Amino acid sequence: MSVSYKNMCAFVSVAQASTFAEAAEKLCLSQPALSTSIKNMEIQLGGQLFTRSTRRVSLTPEGATFLPIAKRLIDDWNSALTDVQDLFSVQKGRLTVASMPSFAEGNLAQILQRYHQNHPNIMLRVHDVVMERVIEAVQSGRADIGFVFEPESLQGLSFAPLLTDNFCVVMPTGHEMTALSNISLEEIQAYPLVAMNIGSSIRLWMDNAFAEESITPTIIAEASQLGTLGQLVKTGLGLAIVPELSQQQMLNKGLSCVPLDNALLKKRVGMIALSSVGLSSAAQMLWDTAIS
Repeated sequence: MSVSYKNMCAFVSVAQASTFAEAAEKLCLSQPALSTSIKNMEIQLGGQLFTRSTRRVSLTPEGATFLPIAKRLIDDWNSALTDVQDLFSVQKGRLTVASMPSFAEGNLAQILQRYHQNHPNIMLRVHDVVMERVIEAVQSGRADIGFVFEPESLQGLSFAPLLTDNFCVVMPTGHEMTALSNISLEEIQAYPLVAMNIGSSIRLWMDNAFAEESITPTIIAEASQLGTLGQLVKTGLGLAIVPELSQQQMLNKGLSCVPLDNALLKKRVGMIALSSVGLSSAAQMLWDTAIS
């Protein structure tokens, strides 16, 4: 039989008082009830914790040894309750999110800034990785929430859309097509392209869009990061088709971006979370913050 929290508190109160009467008054208990609690605890532990006289009570050697342990157990218990209460009230804790770098650099930074203003004691951890790794992080539980393009398969996931992103064509400043208001895939086919690696969602969507128009693009280089594509474009290696989410990143490299005119390359961006597991209080508040 385990010793109850109530009996542990009774033991510490009696140990810190000079009499049972004083301890009983502090605990708002009757003396008989307090005596019963101590007696039950002694039975459970297998020996006396106190020596009693008509005037005062004192700890036995075993009781004196047990006192600091009991105090620590009570402190640990109270701390654990406080920590859980803080988590439910979003007063402190840790929140891990995963995001595509193109979303993390702009939209997510603004969302997290608003969230931090309301919940300054929540430690935020951001994994900025490609879309496929974001989905894996959420599915494995390494991230509470992910920010991605809407996945082709939502099996086991919940998705909340935040915006619709168009794609654009990235080219060196001064390229002949920078004067255009928008560009079609047919107009691009005459130019070499640098593209995301085969297997990435962005590459799949681009290939499907070209196939829909029976166009075979000339792809001369591949990369796993949009930032690397920008560097390849900057050297004059080829043009690139990228989400407009990364437009500021491309402009910062001194490149030009022209909107792409293609209905297949308009994709929703939003949040994903496991549908089978409820969000923590901290994660739910971030979800609500992003939607609002």
